[in-house]
Amino acid sequence: MATTSRSIKGQLFIMMVLEFFIWGAWLPLIFGYLPSLGFSPGQQALILNAFPVASIVGMFFSNQWADRKFIPEKFLAFSHLIGGLAILGCGFTKDFTSFFILMLVHCLLYVPTISITNSIAFAHMKDPEKEFGIVRMGGTIGWVLAAWPFTFIFVNWPAVHALTSSGIIDWLGNVFANPLVGDAAKAATKWTFVVAGIASLALSAFSLLLPYSEVKKTVQDSGSEKLAWVEALRLLKHPYILILWLVTLVDSFVHNCYFNWTGVFLGTAKNAGGVGIASNWITPVMSLGQIAEISTMFILGTTLKRLGWKLTMIVGVLGHAARFAVYAFGGQSAASIIAIQLLHGVCYAFFFATVYIFVDSNCPKDIRTSAQGLFNLQILGLGALLANSICPWLIQSVYTTGNQVDFKALFMVPLLASSVAAIVLALMFKPPTRGPGIVQSVNA
Repeated sequence: MATTSRSIKGQLFIMMVLEFFIWGAWLPLIFGYLPSLGFSPGQQALILNAFPVASIVGMFFSNQWADRKFIPEKFLAFSHLIGGLAILGCGFTKDFTSFFILMLVHCLLYVPTISITNSIAFAHMKDPEKEFGIVRMGGTIGWVLAAWPFTFIFVNWPAVHALTSSGIIDWLGNVFANPLVGDAAKAATKWTFVVAGIASLALSAFSLLLPYSEVKKTVQDSGSEKLAWVEALRLLKHPYILILWLVTLVDSFVHNCYFNWTGVFLGTAKNAGGVGIASNWITPVMSLGQIAEISTMFILGTTLKRLGWKLTMIVGVLGHAARFAVYAFGGQSAASIIAIQLLHGVCYAFFFATVYIFVDSNCPKDIRTSAQGLFNLQILGLGALLANSICPWLIQSVYTTGNQVDFKALFMVPLLASSVAAIVLALMFKPPTRGPGIVQSVNA
């Protein structure tokens, strides 16, 4: 029995590795890639908002199907098959309409799988608070693994081949010393979509090997509701869930400010106000946060038991504030900017991962995917929609004079937003203690 349990956890772990490898492959560099294709800020916003729009659509349709209609593993396989082909196509087009349609198709099919993989994992756990952090750590590893191949893809190989190398160490030194720059680096970004597509097709096949999850049936009592997303929305009548849902929106906005601006900030030359990181090191530097997240996931279960829901979440939100404070006031010190990336693990695990565990612990099991989708509506939907709509405008128009971005003023926006969110969480979020106070029914 123990061997079987370990085998299932291993499958769930690999599922998470592939799930987040896909997203981690294309997301970090797309913000700098879209302008290089000649897309206007408005067109960039449309493409970036395909992801949050898909989260909103998923809340009302695909999550319902996953909860009530289909075997989750088969839904996962279908979504990654079609979605993988779509994101693969993004690497081979520079036409706005084609790129937008392909990205929209990918996102409509990919975003619901984040809730579904969480639900599949929770369905096979005996102690989610203890086990989810370890399984979800696979997603973090997947994100990290997606970043490092581009250290070699973004290399000026003709220049490397022209040099004489004596041994592997000397060869690696030449590789790392000759990154692609300018238009060549931007053109190479197309491979991020190709790599994401291949990973998606791999997960499609692997999904058919996952342990079977039963489709939940509704209780056909008088007054019961067949639509899982309607039942999920009813959870918001509980004040503590409503407060958490609203704080999640703010934290998601701040989280997406990080992805919108950090790559640009790291890659901008020091004389232009940035950090001056070479193109082939931007994604590895950003992935340091995910590396820290791995260790944070290990201690998440223990942290929750010692600090409780509220304090754990507050620490996660304040992690964002600390990171943007260093961005704004740390000067252009590459060492401090690189080191502060490690806070990403605290930000993600202590807030977003904790939210997922909290939802699973506090919501009825027959609407498990839709309840997760209710918060993904904020995490992946409305918060990302808000950030992706205004972040290009803020960095390209409001806080740019000539060709110079005022990064300090820019980073004050998420710094203040996360600080306010932490205060609201501290004063107004009053979760129930474990036991009778936990929501067992949306009609309670």
